[in-house]
Amino acid sequence: MTFSKFGEKFTRRSGIGQLMVDLGKANASNHPDLYMLGGGNPAAIADAQSLFQHEMEHLIQSGSFQSMLGLYDGPNGEQAFRDILAGFLNQEFGWGISAENICLTNGSQNSFFYLFNLLAGDMPDGSKKKILFPLAPEYVGYADAGLSEDMFASYRPRIEHLENRQFKYRVDFEHLEIGDDIAAICLSRPTNPTGNVVTDRELANLKALAEKNNIPLIIDNAYGQPFPNVIHSDATLQWDDNTVLCMSLSKLGLPGARTGIVIANEKITQALGALGGIITLAPNSVGAALLTRLIETGEINHLTQNIIKPHYNECLANALSLFDQILSDFPVHLHKPEGAFFMWLWIEGMKISSQELYQRLKARNVFVIPGEEFFIDIDPTWKHTQECIRINYSQPKEKLKRGFEILAQELQKVT
Repeated sequence: MTFSKFGEKFTRRSGIGQLMVDLGKANASNHPDLYMLGGGNPAAIADAQSLFQHEMEHLIQSGSFQSMLGLYDGPNGEQAFRDILAGFLNQEFGWGISAENICLTNGSQNSFFYLFNLLAGDMPDGSKKKILFPLAPEYVGYADAGLSEDMFASYRPRIEHLENRQFKYRVDFEHLEIGDDIAAICLSRPTNPTGNVVTDRELANLKALAEKNNIPLIIDNAYGQPFPNVIHSDATLQWDDNTVLCMSLSKLGLPGARTGIVIANEKITQALGALGGIITLAPNSVGAALLTRLIETGEINHLTQNIIKPHYNECLANALSLFDQILSDFPVHLHKPEGAFFMWLWIEGMKISSQELYQRLKARNVFVIPGEEFFIDIDPTWKHTQECIRINYSQPKEKLKRGFEILAQELQKVT
């Protein structure tokens, strides 16, 4: 059997694909000594899960359960939910949007596949366009989302060293150029994998560059305001007609609901709806149904501010304590954790690559994420790309502690 070019591209090894295969096998093994410090699964927060269960029970008792599962929504998603979400965002941020500015998808990965291929790739005039990531490293799931080859461009960051063995990636505006081949600028904020939050000033500069070049600015807001609001620094959530803001219910605690939210001008949301109608008929209805009342009543703010945010703040404090206790004798730098629930460790001068470290830790049932795949379109000979790993710090305290201890044992051999 011979696959098409599409088939060959999307069945070959990919960073996101290998990650999900490894994590799936590890979780299915039910090994008693398994330390899942990798992956992006949100924490199982009991109070949040109780709230979602209560909403599901309400859907059943009110008779809405049947329509949630038994009817197709429109290609842009359930109308009532989009109306309520638009009203909520207008109240919180004063944007002046309507339901027509919102399109639901089957998760953020689905959102970005649509957006990237809608805007970039092989153009009608015969030219080729790219998506520009102004700051590397970036989310590994972007790397293989293009239907065309060579569809992404990235810039090496400027590294700012901070106190307490921390550092921060900055957009290198001195060298950042927007060529005619750039279709859109895209970044995650907070950034997956590093927890970086691009400052309001940096974002304003990127916004100005996008407008000057008549291209959209795409912001992946999966971890940001207003939900799940896992953000630890001052940052303003911005939107305008030239901004495409992408949100998700996954990090709120509903990854299985596969609900992505795109907020954009109507030309883009209508185009996304047209794509969705052809490719999936309609987006998943479960996430929208579960969140409608929570948003309408404002209880979503209680969920994020009083349940989710404090939980991750406590997890972060524990992870920082372990970093200081266990890794203090190694040449390890920590990216300043400003949002999301990841620690990005830079093991400067490591004798092996992060891929090799990943394999060593995997053999001991400790799963982290090697950093190479996150440096999309960055010269792999830059040693820094081979010296970083991502850790999900939302794991139970004892699991995280033991994982750090095993990591330290392996670092003893390679630093």
